[in-house]
Amino acid sequence: MQGKVIFGNAHVDGSKHWGWFIGHFITPTNNPRSTSDVEVKWMNHKAGDVRKDWAVNAEATTLSLLIRGQFRLQFLDKEVLLSSEGDYVIWSPGVSHCWVAESDSTVLTVRWPSKPGDSVAMTPVK
Repeated sequence: MQGKVIFGNAHVDGSKHWGWFIGHFITPTNNPRSTSDVEVKWMNHKAGDVRKDWAVNAEATTLSLLIRGQFRLQFLDKEVLLSSEGDYVIWSPGVSHCWVAESDSTVLTVRWPSKPGDSVAMTPVK
């Protein structure tokens, strides 16, 4: 038996979900992009785009990979600047973060597993 083959554009397909184009939130559920195993996001950020509110995931591990530009992520105990194509950062569940695009940037983010309500805004405590 042969499986499904689908194709598309990550930027277009993620436009309804803040850039996320694979994950539990995709409908219909028989779509191969609908999965609770992983979430994948393709995002083009303009210079100055910022997530000022801190967020944390209870269960998911996150990988952010720079495709182009300069993108800064802030964690409670460190700051990471992604500045060369291929630079990445991985953080564990329970790690608070926020970010800013220092120049026009494209970032691919992968989060696993994909669970409703796992990412929440929070006030960091240092």
